[in-house]
This record gives sequence, structure tokens and C-alpha cells, in this order.
Amino acid sequence: MTVSETAVPRRWIAVFDLDGTLTRRDTLVLFLMSFLRRHPWRLIGLWRLPFALFGFVVRNHDRGVLKSRVIRMVMGGATRTVIDTCADSFVDALKLRHRFRPAALAMLEAHSAAGDHLVLLSASPDLYVPRIGRSLGFERTLCTEIEWRADRLDGALKTANRRGAEKLRCLAWLRSQYPELPIVAYGNSAADLEHMRHADRALLVNGNAAARALAAKWGIPTSNWI
Repeated sequence: MTVSETAVPRRWIAVFDLDGTLTRRDTLVLFLMSFLRRHPWRLIGLWRLPFALFGFVVRNHDRGVLKSRVIRMVMGGATRTVIDTCADSFVDALKLRHRFRPAALAMLEAHSAAGDHLVLLSASPDLYVPRIGRSLGFERTLCTEIEWRADRLDGALKTANRRGAEKLRCLAWLRSQYPELPIVAYGNSAADLEHMRHADRALLVNGNAAARALAAKWGIPTSNWI
């Protein structure tokens, strides 16, 4: 699988990862920090964080469980209005603080200009990721969905954590939605390679040494997006 960074084919399904691919940093950590700055009293809930980290490292290694626990610690029980207000400000701040990689935005614009279908595929939660998708012009956003109890955030995962094998399932679903159209996928981590190697074309960007080694094994080109 190869992809040209200068000649973008027409009418592809262009699937972009978010954290580390479009953005310079993990957005969930930034989002939780922005929420805590607005509601500092919720820092009290983080006394449980060492236990959640211990459980992740020693017991299950389940990133979805860890994600749910941390979201509950920081935001559990908050109203939809409070979280939506924070999410709106957070997405605005991402652009103002230049959190997106210019090279990634240029590639996104090239696909848009070519008339391709743009899909944002992220393991980060739907508390803010769909807003990022809309702000960048994505046609669809697939991300980890979080449970609510009426108007208050529960924090449990409504869907599987959309990482690794779950992204591969999302890729298969996209093929059913856009029959006969080829897929080009962009990601930055070894976990992303699980679905990227099943795309028609792929590009690993900003990957670490382990991810680049796996990409080479599967014939996926690599690049560094500034």
C-alpha cells in the first residue's frame, strides 16, 4: 500500500486519526485539563487515579476501562450543558493555540478539494470529537461514545473503545456505507496500523520506532507531519 502526499486521487474515503495525526498532542488529556480549570473542585475526584492506573498496568491493560474511569473521576455527574459549554470552548482553543498540524490540515484540504469523503476515526470520546469533526469539515465522525443518565454524564462506554481492532470494524462498516470506493487511511500509532493495513492505501505519520518498524513490515510508507 502506498500513498502520494502530493497527488491525491479523486473520490476516495479519506480516514484520519485524530490524536497525534491531526493534532500535536492527545486531546482527551487536554480536554480533561480544560474542564478541571473551569471546575477545580473536581480535582478531589482524582484521589482514585493511582488505583485506576494500578488496575490498568497490573490487571487488565484495558484502555477503554481506564478511559471511562478517568472521565468519571473528572466529569461524572456533570450536566450536558456544562460539558457542552466546555467542549465548545475547548475546540475553539485548539485552533487558536495551533494544536493542529499544518501538514495534516493541508492533506485534509487536498482531499476536500478533490471531492473525497472525509471521515474522522478516533478513540477519543464523543464529548468533543464530533465538534472537531464539524469544525474541520468531516462528513462523518466515528469515535468512542459515552453513556449519559438523562441530562447527566455517567461516564461508562456506550460503544467499544474505538482503537485497534475496533477501528478495523469501523473500516469494514465504512466500506458498506461507501460501496466500491477505495479507502486511504492516515494514523500515527502501532494500534492504528491494525486498520490501516486493510485500507487500499495508507500513510503512517509521526510514528515512533516500533510503529515505523511495523509499517515497514506491512509495506506502509511513513512521513513526518509538522
